[in-house]
Amino acid sequence: MVVSGLTQPPRSARVTVLIPFLLVTLIWGSTWLVIKDQLAVVPPSWSVSYRFLVAGVTTLIWAALRKDRLWLDARGLAFATSLGLAQFVLNFNFVYRAEAHVTSGVVAVVYALLLVPNALLARIFLGQRMGRQLLIGSVVAMAGVALLFVHEARLNPVGPHEALLGIGIALAGVLSASVANVMQATRTAKAYPMATTLGWAMLIGAGLDAVFALATVGPPMIEARPAYLLGILYLGVIGSSITFTLYFQLIRTIGPAKAAYTSVLIPVIAMLLSTLFEGYRWSLLAVGGGVLVLAGLVLALRARRPNR
Repeated sequence: MVVSGLTQPPRSARVTVLIPFLLVTLIWGSTWLVIKDQLAVVPPSWSVSYRFLVAGVTTLIWAALRKDRLWLDARGLAFATSLGLAQFVLNFNFVYRAEAHVTSGVVAVVYALLLVPNALLARIFLGQRMGRQLLIGSVVAMAGVALLFVHEARLNPVGPHEALLGIGIALAGVLSASVANVMQATRTAKAYPMATTLGWAMLIGAGLDAVFALATVGPPMIEARPAYLLGILYLGVIGSSITFTLYFQLIRTIGPAKAAYTSVLIPVIAMLLSTLFEGYRWSLLAVGGGVLVLAGLVLALRARRPNR
């Protein structure tokens, strides 16, 4: 479409998309440091359960303030349960456990691969194709991810067996997250208020996490340390309730493949924050990987969505 002789920018390059895209990336880029701190005393499954209990309550309060319908019919409840299982049980339990075997940097870089299953599943189940420019941008970005992975793998202090186990667990989390991502772009998801569906999915996920934790590690445990409690609040309210609402809206607006570019950029943000708070030192591999990721991101977000 041409207006006044100028071609309109693609939807993904508009301010209404770029602002939430950047917010999601910045917030989730910061959560890796908080998750790492959560692993000290409390078993991961209980920390995940607390996180999404806080997130679910916060999201339903937001839905009530918006005057959205708060109850779901049987179909909506089944959808919320499936979403909660994939995103808030499997995905996050895999994330927390992966960080027990490899560094958070390695896990963050593995999650950058989310772009690949998102694009494949969107093609299979939604009929969404990747245009040439998006494909080129993805190849460039994945080359950057490969450099970041090599860099982080060199820093990982554990042996090869431990590293492979951690990476395998993280990949299982990536697949779980991808399933949930594509679910958000379906007609069923769009038939219900997002905040209501998301809130119930989080609460159902928190309940399933609690059952799993009770069966595997015993009764609830909590750490009274202020940093732990503030971490739960940060991860629940900002890192989950706010960010997942923004992210799932991005999926509905620009599709799962482009939205997954948040995960491609997140490792770079995490490394920048680590530089500020943990004394992280950049290598040529890391710098080269970061530059390629940013170049691929620019190409991808400027790409137009092809016809189905």
